[in-house]
Amino acid sequence: MDQFSKDQKPQKAEQGKNLILVLLVLLVLISGVKLYLDHLDKNKQTAEITVLTAENQALSTRLDSVEKQLQIRIQELEKLGANVTELRFLQDQLIQEKKSNAQRSASEIEALNQRIKDLSTLLVQKDKEISQLQERFQAVSSENEMLKNNQSELEKEVTEINLQKQELATKVAEASKLKISGIRVAGMNARGKALDGKGKTFKKKQLKGIQVTVQLADNAIAEKGSRMAYLQVVGPNKLPIFDLAKGSGTFNWSGKEEFFTAKQEFWFDSKEQTLVFFYEKGSAYSLGIHEVKFFVDQQYLGSSTFVID
Repeated sequence: MDQFSKDQKPQKAEQGKNLILVLLVLLVLISGVKLYLDHLDKNKQTAEITVLTAENQALSTRLDSVEKQLQIRIQELEKLGANVTELRFLQDQLIQEKKSNAQRSASEIEALNQRIKDLSTLLVQKDKEISQLQERFQAVSSENEMLKNNQSELEKEVTEINLQKQELATKVAEASKLKISGIRVAGMNARGKALDGKGKTFKKKQLKGIQVTVQLADNAIAEKGSRMAYLQVVGPNKLPIFDLAKGSGTFNWSGKEEFFTAKQEFWFDSKEQTLVFFYEKGSAYSLGIHEVKFFVDQQYLGSSTFVID
């Protein structure tokens, strides 16, 4: 019994040592496996971060591209007069998203990619809308251009008609003016007899007055009615001869007041007619050339001259 007990003690001690050794080996193996697994997990996380970083960068590029494309559509639609409120709102959201520096998660990246996809679909729809609006705009522009051309042609025709009417009115006004076929001046002596005025030259000592005969031409276009004829005798000093006591006076000619020597109211009936003026000067006539001017209303119709020596 004693010898068996003695043999058992060393055997148990040996078994205890082996068990501790096994446990140590297991602990080392477990620790190694854990370190390996931790290493693998760390590498996986690093790879995932790298992938997310690349995807974030790519996403930012896509966001920038979509925002620029959206801006192009907004400008086109604004030119065509379309409502771009909704597109402006979406553009503002994209700009804010671009300004964000946060590292997006995989789910956030997926959500943004979906939004970009939806926006791309919207851009295609807006391209169709722009195309339709451009076709309408082109049609309206063509119609407006045609209307402008028609209006221009119409205005041109109206202008030509007005010019023709103006020319016709000018011709009618000119044709309706009274005209004379001649003015004849005769000198009168103190007895009221005509002097022999060879070449319309009269002797001063014989001349007492003058008789002016004006022959009006017929004019079917001229308006019929009462007219006032004025006779103006201008002396060698270039001043009108007048005597208020003998019926002389003033009349308006070319915007200023002029003296007339004699006047006569008559009725014009569009036919040829003769007007005769008598004027007896209260004093002697001056030597030299005298001019006899004839007016009807505001029209100057002609003149003649006579000489006194």
